[in-house]
Amino acid sequence: MSTLKAPEMTSPFLNTVATALAAAALLSAVPAQAALKEGDAAPDFKLQASQAGKAFNYTLKDALKKGPVVVYFYPSAFTAGCNIQAHAFASNVEKFAAAGATIVGVSLDSITRLNDFSADPQYCAGKIPVASDADGQVARAFDLSVTEIPAGRKDTRGVEIDHARTDRTTFIVTPDGRIAATVGGVSPDANVQQALDIVQNLRAKAAARKS
Repeated sequence: MSTLKAPEMTSPFLNTVATALAAAALLSAVPAQAALKEGDAAPDFKLQASQAGKAFNYTLKDALKKGPVVVYFYPSAFTAGCNIQAHAFASNVEKFAAAGATIVGVSLDSITRLNDFSADPQYCAGKIPVASDADGQVARAFDLSVTEIPAGRKDTRGVEIDHARTDRTTFIVTPDGRIAATVGGVSPDANVQQALDIVQNLRAKAAARKS
């Protein structure tokens, strides 16, 4: 992947914009060719996560006891596309809950970064947990690639990004531990909408079987 280099600018504002655009291009969603697919067993995982700025231990197996889980991997907190995606999930969390589903975001960010991200009212807004897969083991278990981010790249706050990244890919996992669908290669907003459509369809099918 080529490295973007912004032209020289004297305005601090324009320099900030250029930095954000370069980071956004670097962290754009490119789905992994080998990502786990429908019908595959989802790897169980336990990670330190954060919600509303408070860290806790998250276990997929425990979350699945409540219903389907939307596990969404994203490149980095506080980057353009990931900010949009987190905001969209937070804004629609009640709709996911109405379909019986919960949500967890997973990235290679440190728990310190995620404490800030999870509490930020513009993004997670305290409504969804985000988990720290700092060494990328969980991402790799889902057959996602993990790549280094060149030194010096900064997030939308102007803070240097100090971790690797993985692909923006969402898995809908059913209570039996199987993957019902994989969503990747679309915009952050479309990723959230497709995930919502899938869990609502799962809910409708389950209701039809009971009737």
